[in-house]
Amino acid sequence: MPAAINRPPLRVAIIGGGIGGLCTALSLHYHCGSHVDIDVYEQAPQYKEIGAGVGIGVNAAKLLHKIGIGETVSKISGKRSGIWITFRKFDDGTDVVTVPSVDTDQIKQLPVHRAEFLDLLVDIVKQKDAARLHTNKRCRKLTEQGDEVFIGFEDGTTATANLVVGCDGIHSAVRAQFTSDNPDYSGRIAYRGLVPISEIEDWWGFETYSVTWLGKNRHFLCFPISRNKTLNIVAFVAEKEENLGDLRESWTAVGKKDDVFEAFKGFEERVQKVIQLMPEQPSKWLINDRKPLDQWVYLGGKAVLLGDAAHAMTPHQGAGAGQAIEDGYILGRALQDYFRSSSSEKDSLESWARVYQDVRLPRAQKVQRTSRDAVEVYQAQADIMKDLPFDQCVPEIHKRVIDRMRWVWTDDIDAEYDQAVKRRKDLGKL
Repeated sequence: MPAAINRPPLRVAIIGGGIGGLCTALSLHYHCGSHVDIDVYEQAPQYKEIGAGVGIGVNAAKLLHKIGIGETVSKISGKRSGIWITFRKFDDGTDVVTVPSVDTDQIKQLPVHRAEFLDLLVDIVKQKDAARLHTNKRCRKLTEQGDEVFIGFEDGTTATANLVVGCDGIHSAVRAQFTSDNPDYSGRIAYRGLVPISEIEDWWGFETYSVTWLGKNRHFLCFPISRNKTLNIVAFVAEKEENLGDLRESWTAVGKKDDVFEAFKGFEERVQKVIQLMPEQPSKWLINDRKPLDQWVYLGGKAVLLGDAAHAMTPHQGAGAGQAIEDGYILGRALQDYFRSSSSEKDSLESWARVYQDVRLPRAQKVQRTSRDAVEVYQAQADIMKDLPFDQCVPEIHKRVIDRMRWVWTDDIDAEYDQAVKRRKDLGKL
């Protein structure tokens, strides 16, 4: 908690009530206590995640523990066995590369059901009285007014805040205030579904960790969520944009199970059995991301971007939610130091917002870039692999995947934050 200071509470408006927004509210509350007064504005009629499973790596799980909610989240997660993912050949299921996790006795990866996780975060926010939660509040416009930001919503209501945090996803209205870019199609679609693990006989020796079958231009991912009661399935397929028809990024688009069978023809029997258990109309997703931005801080530090609004990424490294959690944690540290600092009121908030950007922008954009690259490796389409039969790609896939995630999981972002503060102080910017 910050030292005693003579500043009024900073009024913070978090635009977007998803995983990133609520984790940010909890981080700010943890780091800053009564020095922040937080409102979360969600555009939907209720706080609700549509989708299925999401992986939270050890890097983000550690931060959830630091802000006091890690043990609670672990109670709803799937359990692993010291393995991140085992990658298998599509046709016979033999091992391509099995990647160990960096779990400890206390800090473990947390594969969770999105809806269960969000419900839990809402409950924790309410229990801790960390923020006021609003619904049906779609942000339309931000206007700078002195040391405040005026927020206009589509329903005609308004609000003001000293700091606006844009956590409103890949189609961020806050981002749209400052840049005119659009989401980019990644070249892949995905079919998703959930299957009770009780319906899968013995889960075929894979115990409780994730398994992915790799093939040319497609890969089939499964991992356990909900205390290992449910198997999350994501079947990725390369598809040219001209073949998408009327498919657009949507939470509600559906496909046909027959299309999944057709896409994964030739994959081994275990994949076929899992597809058979999928819903007749699995959800069908267009996989998009965003081009990197050169800044996330606007309006003199009174508006910042966070999570998918700042760095929407493809899901191929299972790192997107973790990066949003890292964002919220570092923003919490930066605001804590803002309250502790003796800098002039005029430039202090902007200076500390830029520390947040210094720490988070390069790391998140590296994860964003490597996530897009990862699918080219998994589907044997990267450079030298593109024209080779799959079997000849296996050694190269192994080499490029075995240590791919280690830096994401093990980099010390607290140390990176401390170094960024020191650099700015050495330059006289703090």
